[in-house]
Amino acid sequence: MATGEAVQVRPRRRSLRPLASGATLVAILLLLFGVPWWTLTVAARWPTPLAAAGSAVFAAALCAFPALMYLGHGRRRSDAAARAGDVLLGLVWILFVWAVLGNVVRLALAVAGVADPVRSRAVAVGVAVVAVALAGWGYVEAMRVPRVRRVDVTVDRLGAGLDGVRVVLLTDTHYGPIDRARWSARTVEVVNGLGADIVCHTGDIADGTVEQRRAQAAPLGAVRAGLLRAYVTGNHEYYGEAQGWVEHMRALGWEPLHNRHLVVERGGARLVVAGVDDVTAGSSGVAGHRADHAAALAGADSQLPVLLLAHQPKQIGEAVAAGVDLQLSGHTHGGQMWPFHYLVRLDQPVVQGLSRHGRTQLYTSRGTGFWGPPFRIFAPSEITLLTLRAGQRRPDRPS
Repeated sequence: MATGEAVQVRPRRRSLRPLASGATLVAILLLLFGVPWWTLTVAARWPTPLAAAGSAVFAAALCAFPALMYLGHGRRRSDAAARAGDVLLGLVWILFVWAVLGNVVRLALAVAGVADPVRSRAVAVGVAVVAVALAGWGYVEAMRVPRVRRVDVTVDRLGAGLDGVRVVLLTDTHYGPIDRARWSARTVEVVNGLGADIVCHTGDIADGTVEQRRAQAAPLGAVRAGLLRAYVTGNHEYYGEAQGWVEHMRALGWEPLHNRHLVVERGGARLVVAGVDDVTAGSSGVAGHRADHAAALAGADSQLPVLLLAHQPKQIGEAVAAGVDLQLSGHTHGGQMWPFHYLVRLDQPVVQGLSRHGRTQLYTSRGTGFWGPPFRIFAPSEITLLTLRAGQRRPDRPS
């Protein structure tokens, strides 16, 4: 047996990060459920039976929510649990937002001399009525076939032969726990009525695997385009099976622009249509997937205009550096449920619409579908029809 100087081994310190994350999550849940509960029950000073019933409802919802989200979006992937959890999340968000605003009104009424319990009960009733109305309207907005949003974009380097080329943008369809196969088919009918030359899907096709969402995605195979149908991955593909969706879109007749480009031509003018993987692809663990602008444009004629598909608006920095003329993105959903767009703006340079970043332009769609809660409040979905216009045309040279 070997002898030697004893070495003292220090015990490893346990990371406090999981504990901090758990505490933060609990605090958020207590705030989301607690503010509406206090506003609608405690502050209003309802009779004891009514207050007790309201408190029981909020307590049951608070206890059920984590379980529903775990069963619905965890390993078990129960669509029924996901539907219930997502609806509950949407409802409590609406109640929270309007309870906060209601309490501001309550303070104003107090300054105006309105006494309790009339003041607080009026606020409670008002918050409840507004929340119910917004939830109903938001659900209809989420489930309806998106309106067509028409945008003209001048691309300086675009040749005259491609002036007026029609590009339809779909993104964030998020086929998921709610079966929207009929919605998908009706959306494709609208797309096919637009006479598009190029149809793009910039990712987040579905929440789940190809096998789970095959029927909902099937109508995408019927999309018509005169020149090209192109697709790139979004971050949600990497929560499921990204490569499976790439292969499935190819089987449906689309061109997956997996860090590559194609060139379309009309009337003697040419346009590079390139695509990159989502910004999260590199950390996803999916072999061969990462956003690579250099690879996407390798071999492309530097004199030709470039249309780039990239799921997230914050990929615009790399697009500018690569000399891209126009980037098409989604991801933000336009905030989906007001006032969530303020939080989106903390992560993304743009929430929706056309913006300019030096010579490069960026169009950010509000999304064709919705994620999670089946509500859209002050952020309508869209099918985007972008008509590309040639820039200043040089006079023809004399023969």
